[in-house]
Amino acid sequence: MRVALIHDWLTGMRGGEKVLEVLCELFPDADIFTLLHNAGTVSPVIERHRITTSFVQHLPLARSHYPRYLPLFPLAIEQFDLDRYDLVVSSSHCVAKAVVTSGRSRHICYCHSPMRYAWDQFDAYFGPARVGALPSRWIYRPILARLARWDAATAGRVHRFVSNSQYVAGRIGRYYNRESATVYPPVNTAFYHPAPAPRARHFLVVSALVPYKRIDLAMAACARAGVPLRIVGDGPERGRLLAAAGGDVTFLGRLSDEAIREEYRQAQAVLLPGEEDFGIVPVEAQACGTPVVALGHGGARETVRDGETGVLFGEPTVEACTAAIGRLAQLAVDRDGIRRHAEQFSRERHQAALRGVIDEVLAAPAGTRW
Repeated sequence: MRVALIHDWLTGMRGGEKVLEVLCELFPDADIFTLLHNAGTVSPVIERHRITTSFVQHLPLARSHYPRYLPLFPLAIEQFDLDRYDLVVSSSHCVAKAVVTSGRSRHICYCHSPMRYAWDQFDAYFGPARVGALPSRWIYRPILARLARWDAATAGRVHRFVSNSQYVAGRIGRYYNRESATVYPPVNTAFYHPAPAPRARHFLVVSALVPYKRIDLAMAACARAGVPLRIVGDGPERGRLLAAAGGDVTFLGRLSDEAIREEYRQAQAVLLPGEEDFGIVPVEAQACGTPVVALGHGGARETVRDGETGVLFGEPTVEACTAAIGRLAQLAVDRDGIRRHAEQFSRERHQAALRGVIDEVLAAPAGTRW
């Protein structure tokens, strides 16, 4: 059986790439197709596969500024020749699910989310506060509206959708009118584990510094609560956040996995101030025995048990987040219990569940869609 794995782009090891890594282990001889690939930015498990890129790879500044070519992504993904493959598995949060396959192949899409910016988070990425009022209205909005129509129209190219959370399953149903099987992403609970390290009183954010992550909210809430905040990660919002930060905020930039694990172990709690489709960071933190304070929307409702493994707050406001930080101080933290809760999201469980869905699709009559 010839297998093709499709991924939007390979520019780092985030949650989507960790799912792709598991797929590479399940199918060690598979070929990978992606819009662009920055060599050396993903794991050796992925890099050892044959990787085919699109014409986007060769456009000016594409490796560092690829989002500017978003209008070209549909054309680029549709130009891959997949006729010789029996099974196509796409790992998609943008356009990967829209590849064109042969009539005899089966296409399974592990959907991290329908395109956020095209459907329901336009303002977070392209609103007036980000790009100005006129570009937002006259340039980006028509482009994204057209992209959303294309995204919905190409959902029929997938035989079976797999969602990374019940929350994303709802989005798939709403935007694609399709059902999906939920398989939570893999979390390396063997690597992320507690250690007898002394706890500090600071809070921790581990995140890309992009608008929808709401790092500004975490900074303001910690300032109001009078607690220090450490921030791991980098991104286009770094300059703006640095300018707004007070003296009790420390920006650590990108860190190794080992250094991040140590940050989890030392923090009083990890903050998740934005809405996540799933959110691997809260599970990694809980695997280290560290509680989480999270916005009670999206995937956090499935990964954080309010009052047991952390605290959920209802609205994305400074007041609500500050109150949740105060509630955490009253919580009887059971670090062993927090760790046990995280183990249900282990890499082994993910791999077994994903393998089960793939076997189900392969056993079904050709052309079956769920």
